[in-house]
Amino acid sequence: MAPNPLPRLAKMETTGQEGLVGTTVDGRYRVISQLARGGMATVYEALDLRLDRIVALKIMHPHLAHDQAFVVRFQREAKAAARLTHGHVVAVYDQGEDNGLIYLAMEYVPGRTLRDVLRQYGPLTPEQALVFLDPVLEALAAAHAAGFVHRDIKPENVLISDDGRVKVADFGLARAVEADGHSVTQGMIIGTVAYLSPEQVERGEADGRSDVYAAGILLYEMIAGQVPHAGESPLSVAYQHVNTDVPPPSGVNPRIPPDVDALVVTATRRDPSLRYQNAFDFLADVRRVRSALPPPRPFVDSQDTLVVDVGMASRLAAGHPVPAPASGGPATPRPMDTRPTATPVRYRRSRAPWLVLLLALAVLATAFGAWFLAAGPGRTVTNPDVVGMSVDEATAALSGVELTLEVADEQYSEDVSAGSVISTDPGAGEGVHVDGVVSAVVSLGPERYDVPAAKGMDQKEATDAIVAANLMVGSIKEAFDDKAGVGTVVSTSPKAGASVKPGTPVDLVVSKGPEPVPVPSVVGKKASAAKSSLSKAGLKSDVTQKFSETVKDGLVISVKPKEGTVVDSGSRVALVVSKGPPPVTVPNLVDMPRQKAITTLRGLGLRPNVVEGDFSPLNRVISQDPAPGSEVPKGSTVTIRII
Repeated sequence: MAPNPLPRLAKMETTGQEGLVGTTVDGRYRVISQLARGGMATVYEALDLRLDRIVALKIMHPHLAHDQAFVVRFQREAKAAARLTHGHVVAVYDQGEDNGLIYLAMEYVPGRTLRDVLRQYGPLTPEQALVFLDPVLEALAAAHAAGFVHRDIKPENVLISDDGRVKVADFGLARAVEADGHSVTQGMIIGTVAYLSPEQVERGEADGRSDVYAAGILLYEMIAGQVPHAGESPLSVAYQHVNTDVPPPSGVNPRIPPDVDALVVTATRRDPSLRYQNAFDFLADVRRVRSALPPPRPFVDSQDTLVVDVGMASRLAAGHPVPAPASGGPATPRPMDTRPTATPVRYRRSRAPWLVLLLALAVLATAFGAWFLAAGPGRTVTNPDVVGMSVDEATAALSGVELTLEVADEQYSEDVSAGSVISTDPGAGEGVHVDGVVSAVVSLGPERYDVPAAKGMDQKEATDAIVAANLMVGSIKEAFDDKAGVGTVVSTSPKAGASVKPGTPVDLVVSKGPEPVPVPSVVGKKASAAKSSLSKAGLKSDVTQKFSETVKDGLVISVKPKEGTVVDSGSRVALVVSKGPPPVTVPNLVDMPRQKAITTLRGLGLRPNVVEGDFSPLNRVISQDPAPGSEVPKGSTVTIRII
């Protein structure tokens, strides 16, 4: 067989910290070779001396190991990731620190990454791509159910073992790095920016839908041969994630079916609420689409050597065992019998011995029959009455007479408690052969159903839910309700969760919306009193203020809707409250004759205060307070000094 053209993880050329090869980390992990080097760590093949197994040992780069805050976060995330156990997740075995080396011991997966496959073969067929995506989504679904978000789904983190198994690596590590404050432009996850969701770029936030987005980009790259957003810098790529929709991959490869286009477009919506809301939903759609596609073709090299058995990966992804090769070989033929055949010899026989034999057989048969019916398997026993007994009690009672109980059916019963026998076949008192089986019908107890939580449903939804629960809709009444929308259920009787008999009528109270109320009379009242009156009537108030020459400060000028108007309870009413007369702008009185200044002030509604000495030869204003241009309330005093 020709050598495998894809690079094996365990055979990559060592670079960087080759000095660790041959050393033992933390007294436990003997480093064998370097496997890979990334933005935050170098991965080695190592032997766990304690458990005698090969592991993948991830050593964090020194600049991270020197950051104590990162170390604490890394240890916390590693401990959390170690609790995640799934067949498609690379297991985390151990984490620790040894002389400044921060390490993580993980499951060793001999094989290749999905990135290796894409580099070697370019775009995959949709059916091949979905085979790889299926277990990735299975892993994400399990992780999301356990409260984990991966945050860094990309081909480099999808491992394909030599036996066709697909596993996702590095759960939790991206979170430790992101929490360290490094952005995509700082070099920590530059290789990941092509898969970042818009919310990760904009707000640094990530949930299960962010992993769905990255998985959608992963599918796009597998079938289109390129990522949807590219640019000269990580920043430009991140900008496209936020501002540009991911296009259908059929724009690059027209042979991609519409259903596969739809998978990518739905998974990569910029608004998270429009995507698949979890990996389970994405996985269900993937399997629906896969069922309509032809079987995936295996990957072979130029010499027809099998490289990646996609069929095996497909069976493993679907949870089907891989059939083992048939054991043994064809049966070894026996050698031909070459012995000479003897010539037959005829004998004359007497009939007497046959008669004796027949007589003996008859006697024996009679004796056997008697034994069979009296003490042997043909013996019958009386079936005891076990109705009303528990299954354990009935089993013991039947065992005492050499019979076996078999639960043939379970039925509801108003009279027999759950777990007890309702009836048997054969019935009590009937004869049953020894070691025979007695079939029993066991009670499920009284048939009861829980009243569904119909509050908030519309009337049709509530009716469907009640009927589906083997109940029936009773009376329907309408009532005003400030919170429930018109036509939605306010309450049920019996209450939600009550356990009732089948066919029990469930009465509904349906909302007519808020109760109408008249707007109370509040014009001319103080603002506080007006708001109190509106609140007691079940209304809300919005207050604005306005100057008024006729209404005193703090009193209500007008109300909208008008007083007496009937409105829904909870409606908002606009109050206009007086701020009193508008302010007056103080004129420039300096150098104005005394009497003219006084007349001007009075004409503006201001009170003049004249200050003059014993001798005022010019009889003109030399100064004023407040200064010209000042705005003061109407009726304010303005002091003028005369010279």
